[in-house]
Amino acid sequence: MKSSFRHELKYFISFRDYEILKRKLIHILKIDDFVGEDNSYHIRSLYFDNYKNSALFEKQSGILQRHKYRLRIYNLKKDVIKLEMKERVGQFIKKRTSLLSYKQTIEILKGNYSSLKESDDSLQRRFYIDIVSQAFKPRVIVDYVREPFIYRYGNVRITFDKYLRTGLFKTSLFDKYIKTVDVIEEPKLIMEVKYDDFMPALIRDIIQPDASTRYAISKYVICSKFTKLSQWEDN
Repeated sequence: MKSSFRHELKYFISFRDYEILKRKLIHILKIDDFVGEDNSYHIRSLYFDNYKNSALFEKQSGILQRHKYRLRIYNLKKDVIKLEMKERVGQFIKKRTSLLSYKQTIEILKGNYSSLKESDDSLQRRFYIDIVSQAFKPRVIVDYVREPFIYRYGNVRITFDKYLRTGLFKTSLFDKYIKTVDVIEEPKLIMEVKYDDFMPALIRDIIQPDASTRYAISKYVICSKFTKLSQWEDN
């Protein structure tokens, strides 16, 4: 799938601010077509890293050019399975995506990567090279509920990510009964704002982004702290 670099801003906000913002946005932005009756859907991501935890270390160290891989499913179903590579160059991000079959995904989780090697998809072949050359392994399960809004002009996407949890040392992507724990203690959630070349003034005025509340938030990093293997992972 084609992709391009985009702006990405992330904020911790309270549930009170979330309710206020939602009441404003719902009259202007469109709700994503893939949501359920409650205007949200569940996301589970399984992140991969090498034996050095390089993706985690690069994020913690503020490396300006980096990438990481994950498998992603929705509502704990098997019908849509995505391999994603998220790249960051400075303040810009790009996400490349490739669809996997359930059978192919199971083989990958078993450590059989032949389908990636033989794939016509360039992202799958790149993932294969990194897996083999850097000994990538499943690292962390990340679960949350997403409420997404989109705006045509500027290709704006605003999402509210709630109930962030991790599966600790469990990496069973399709296990509906995996035990997970909350990873954000305070009553708050994550708001993400993504856009292309510009953010329309109408949207900017509604969300009123404040630099003092903006963070370099990474769900992978937050959840990894619950399975830390090294002291530097707390940084």
